[in-house]
Amino acid sequence: MDSVRVSAYAKVNLFLHVLAREVSGFHNIETLFALLELHDDLTIEKTDGGIEIEVDGRADTGPERQNLAYRAADKILGATDRTFGVKINLTKEIPVQAGLGGGSSDGAATLLAMNMLANNAISEEQLLQFAPEVGSDVPFFVSRAAFAMGWGRGERLLEIPGPSGAPALVVLPGFGVSTSEAYESLSASRAGGRAYHPRVLDWESLVDWQAIKRQSANDFEAVLLDRKPALREVFSRLENTGPLITRLCGSGSATIAIYNTESERDAARSALSDVEMVIPTNIRGTAAPTPAVPQPM
Repeated sequence: MDSVRVSAYAKVNLFLHVLAREVSGFHNIETLFALLELHDDLTIEKTDGGIEIEVDGRADTGPERQNLAYRAADKILGATDRTFGVKINLTKEIPVQAGLGGGSSDGAATLLAMNMLANNAISEEQLLQFAPEVGSDVPFFVSRAAFAMGWGRGERLLEIPGPSGAPALVVLPGFGVSTSEAYESLSASRAGGRAYHPRVLDWESLVDWQAIKRQSANDFEAVLLDRKPALREVFSRLENTGPLITRLCGSGSATIAIYNTESERDAARSALSDVEMVIPTNIRGTAAPTPAVPQPM
C-alpha cells in the first residue's frame, strides 16, 4: 500500500462547559461532540523519507511544522523507526479559527491513514495515547464516533448513540477567533467569581434533538458575543431563522444552526445571502468512514 485517502470531518460542541484550570494551564471541559458532514480531504503517499505537506483551499494553516497533520505524521514515523516518509496533500474546506476542529480532525485523519501505510503497526490503544499529544480534540476524531461526551481536555470520551442526523448551516462573520483569545477572554470574565455550577446528566437528555436543545449551551458565548458585535449580529440573525438549536461551534467564530428539515435550512440560507460565508451541511448520524486506498481513475 503506497497511498491512502481519508476525509477529516468538522465537529460542533452541542454543549460546552469550561471547568477548572489545571496547573498545566489547560482547562477541563464537559462537552457533547457531534460530527458534521463538512470535511477536509487528505491523500497521503509514501516517499523515501521525510514529511512534505501541500495545502489547497481557502484556509491559511500556518507554518508547515505547526500543522497538526504534519505533527501526526511525525508521531507515526517516529514510532515506526522512520522506515518511510510521506507526502500529504490536504484540501481545506473547514475554515480555521472557527471552533469546527478542522486542524484536529486533519491530525486525527493523518494518524489513522499513516497507521494504514505502516501496516497497522500501531495499536488502537497507542493511537489514542498519541491523539492528545497532537491536539486537544484529536481523540474524538480518532474515535470516528458521530456523537460522544468528552471530559478533561476532550481526551476522556464516552461514545453515545445520539439522535439522528439533521440539516444545519454554519455561518462565519469574516474573521476567526483563536483558542487562546477565547480562553483568555473567558478567564478574565470569571476573575473572582464561580466558574461552573454542578449538574446531573442522564441518557434521556442526549437521545433526541428536543432533549439536547434543553441542555445546549456554550460558555464562550457570554464573552465572545459581548466582545465581538459582528459575531453577535450573525448569531442573532441565525436565531431569527427559526432553527431548533443555535450555538457557537466551539471556541471559535463559527455559529451553527440546526434545523428540523432541509427546506427550513435552505430558506435560512436564502435569508442570509448577503453574509460572506454560509456553509450548508448536516450533522452526521453515523460514524466517520475509515481511510481508504484510492481507486484508479
